[in-house]
Amino acid sequence: MTAPVLRTVDEGAVRTLVLDRPAARNAFDVALYTALAGALDEARAEDAVHVVVLTGAGGVFSAGQDLEEMVALATGTAPEGAEHGFRSLLAAVEAFDKPLLAAVDGAGVGIGFTLLAHCDLVWVSDRARLRVPFAEMGVPPEAASSVLLPTRMGRQQAARVLLTGDWVGAEEAVALGLAVAVVPADDLAATVAAEAARIAAHPLAGLRAVAGLLRAGEADAVGAARAREEAAFAELLAGFSRPEGA
Repeated sequence: MTAPVLRTVDEGAVRTLVLDRPAARNAFDVALYTALAGALDEARAEDAVHVVVLTGAGGVFSAGQDLEEMVALATGTAPEGAEHGFRSLLAAVEAFDKPLLAAVDGAGVGIGFTLLAHCDLVWVSDRARLRVPFAEMGVPPEAASSVLLPTRMGRQQAARVLLTGDWVGAEEAVALGLAVAVVPADDLAATVAAEAARIAAHPLAGLRAVAGLLRAGEADAVGAARAREEAAFAELLAGFSRPEGA
């Protein structure tokens, strides 16, 4: 049997979703994209769940897109349905109308960074670091990060992060508005669990109204950004497959 790539832990009205591919540093492949998308849809539908927390196993949040699967997608050898994994996760995140929190320990790269811009509250450990290597890989931004990162940190800082691919440390993540606080790594899980429980004690209707309206306020910009980013990526892939000089 294939090992599960996502663990679910319920504590009262808080559901924690743990990215669990430690051997791959919790990199996203189609199985993890699909599992997390399905788990978010389930949590949205269950009234007993008031708050969801995202975190990663093994002292890493996520190393981003699984590079082996990315190569397979580019060469047409990926598993059937792999091309829909990323979109299914973003659709689930955009539809999620409850508080979405994140506890980030260790590295968050690529989608392990851009996914955080969709969360309502993010806590980072003192050893957390974030990076988006899109420019050096020759690919466009993803997950509406071309809009959400400038919104979170300002255009100049977003341009610096996106163009250089430099690491963003824990303290800088807070200063840039990407996270709410830095917590010692050993205290991260307990701190976020306590904050999540405090929020989850509020009526679900109120939580849905606040979280849903916050997400709705950015929905048009997020949708338009994703369309532009996906068009740019499709053009890039077409260039790879186009004969030289064509």
